[in-house]
Amino acid sequence: MNSNAKTFRATNPVGWGTPNTAGVSIPHELTFDRVSHDIDGTNILDDVSLTARSGTVTCLLGPSGSGKTTLLRIAAGMARQTAGSVLLDRREIGGDTQFLPPEKRGIGLVFQDYALFPHLTIFENVSFGLNHLPRGGRRDQALKMLNRVGLDDRREDYPHNLSGGEQQRVALARAMAPRPGVLLMDEPFSGLDSRLRDMMREETLGILHETRATSVIVTHDSEEALRMGDQIALLHNGRLEQAGSGRELYYQPKTLFAASFFSELNIFEGRVHAGKVDSPLGPVPINGQSDGAPAIAAFRVGAITVSDVATSKSGCLGRVLSTHFTGDHEHLRVGLSGSSSQIRVRVPASSLTAAQLAGSDEVTLTPQIQGSFAFPAG
Repeated sequence: MNSNAKTFRATNPVGWGTPNTAGVSIPHELTFDRVSHDIDGTNILDDVSLTARSGTVTCLLGPSGSGKTTLLRIAAGMARQTAGSVLLDRREIGGDTQFLPPEKRGIGLVFQDYALFPHLTIFENVSFGLNHLPRGGRRDQALKMLNRVGLDDRREDYPHNLSGGEQQRVALARAMAPRPGVLLMDEPFSGLDSRLRDMMREETLGILHETRATSVIVTHDSEEALRMGDQIALLHNGRLEQAGSGRELYYQPKTLFAASFFSELNIFEGRVHAGKVDSPLGPVPINGQSDGAPAIAAFRVGAITVSDVATSKSGCLGRVLSTHFTGDHEHLRVGLSGSSSQIRVRVPASSLTAAQLAGSDEVTLTPQIQGSFAFPAG
């Protein structure tokens, strides 16, 4: 092992191998063109159009049953859509005129359960998809990938000898060894504990950037999508709710569902008046709705400033009804003065006085503009 590798291991709590040893892929653009899929009359995907740009990471985000994994299986050729096309660099690989089997698509896949062969060693698992290479090249490429994920010293072990995190790393090495132009990952970190999951995300993202493979990652975790995705595609009931950068979806959600998927909201029903929706926390601008139309005002729990009444120039008055301490933050339930409404607020720990936390002193609540939204009702 060279000195650079030793330095990297010493500063890497996961113990992954040397950077820049994964090899470079030729990235491809993956496009879903009006893809729909039905199973026994049940609509799983409905007219989904999306492009994963060459060399970028796209996260398919949504709750269980939204169609994320089905879309991934269609891209891999493991399922066939009932309508629409899948294109690789604008050439159809799945549709009415052309349907390539999985092994002909040049697409790598990491399953949620890793799907390692239990009767093969770690080295044999990673070598499995490299039969197109001569024996020496196959060995070199497999060892290179095992080194990159920090498991070259476990090459003769079997999957049952490894932890869940180590098995995930083997699955990633196996998928990346053939240097696919597109890599699909189905909930790859869901079985890991929270601390290991954070480290695995960062290291996996490092490999994806090194190899430049176009990557599509299925996740139900909005934080994971924000941390990993160059693009996020939010699915809801089989339809594409919204696609764009993490900042776009977080700060400019097009629907109440999109806004609520990224954080807790305080939601109030109201009416439109002069281009705004009235609410107990104040009016929120809304476009394209006539006066009197029913609408919804929504406020992120972490985007409400809580301050001392004496120093506040505007805002609503309230009293803290209950608190829940979670380390860095206090989660509050606050009753609005002069109203029966209660809201939830998340503030930095130690930002309020003991009297304010106990509800003895009133506080002023001021919603932040970037955390306030309005949508048509229904």
